[in-house]
Amino acid sequence: MASIEVQDLWIRYGSKEAVRGVDLTVEAGQIVAVLGRNGAGKTSSIEAIEGYRRVAKGVIRVLGLDPIGDRKKLLPQIGVMLQVGGIYPRMNPLQALELYSGFYESPVPIAELIENTDLKSCQGTPYRFLSGGEKQRLALALALVGQPKVLFLDEPTAGVDPAGKQQIRNSIIEMASKGVAVLLTTHELTEAERICDQIVVIDNGRIVANGSPEQLRQTLGHSTITFRVVGELDRANLSQKLGVDIEVVGEGLYRIGNGAPPSIIGSLSELLNQSGVELLELNAGKSSLEEIFLEITGEADS
Repeated sequence: MASIEVQDLWIRYGSKEAVRGVDLTVEAGQIVAVLGRNGAGKTSSIEAIEGYRRVAKGVIRVLGLDPIGDRKKLLPQIGVMLQVGGIYPRMNPLQALELYSGFYESPVPIAELIENTDLKSCQGTPYRFLSGGEKQRLALALALVGQPKVLFLDEPTAGVDPAGKQQIRNSIIEMASKGVAVLLTTHELTEAERICDQIVVIDNGRIVANGSPEQLRQTLGHSTITFRVVGELDRANLSQKLGVDIEVVGEGLYRIGNGAPPSIIGSLSELLNQSGVELLELNAGKSSLEEIFLEITGEADS
């Protein structure tokens, strides 16, 4: 039995169909990211799976239970990390963890949670004075306190510094290694590419892509060549000689897309050398997850 099973999920707001026929499976020990533009239907889908939203049609089972009908039985077995807190402003992390710990029969020891989420230095600081990263780490600790079998994370590293991001990622990977099913949303596609076993992309209420990061790159990505130069590049002339389109990515950074073969690299290097432009960097490979996401959701043209 999968930890999360969703079949033919439909959600409506009046006459608007926000989610249209979504199917989703998350196994124990698996990290799955749901990606989508704002308004694509990802938040509505996850809220329904968590039991916070009724559906127009479909079947949802979390640990074999109906998230609404079996809510009392399910709640002790799941952890939910919200992007925005809900913590009393004067309450400090230690007090919040003590409060939440009392809701469970076998909570994780508070000292262990504080250590694992790096809250020791701020455990006595009122919530309103915590930094964005400290608030996120506290939200994760609160989601973990009940030793959940299924973990829901909403933008887990939003507003967190690089060191804090890595710590949160490590915590997520560790939970998955213990058999916890993790379902998360994020706008940080590099993060999803690093830690997730499966990526689900929702657009206009439907799943438009589903697979591991590598599967998505292989099936939806294009061969891409990027290069960085010093000097003034005659892009039109170079494009004509190579027979490909060259896009400007950034200052001095260019990309040859549309499935350009790696064999073009030799001609590119020779032409750049002839034009007196210094080649600093050259990379060839498949499209990144971010490029794939922008292409299939239409954001690349917006």
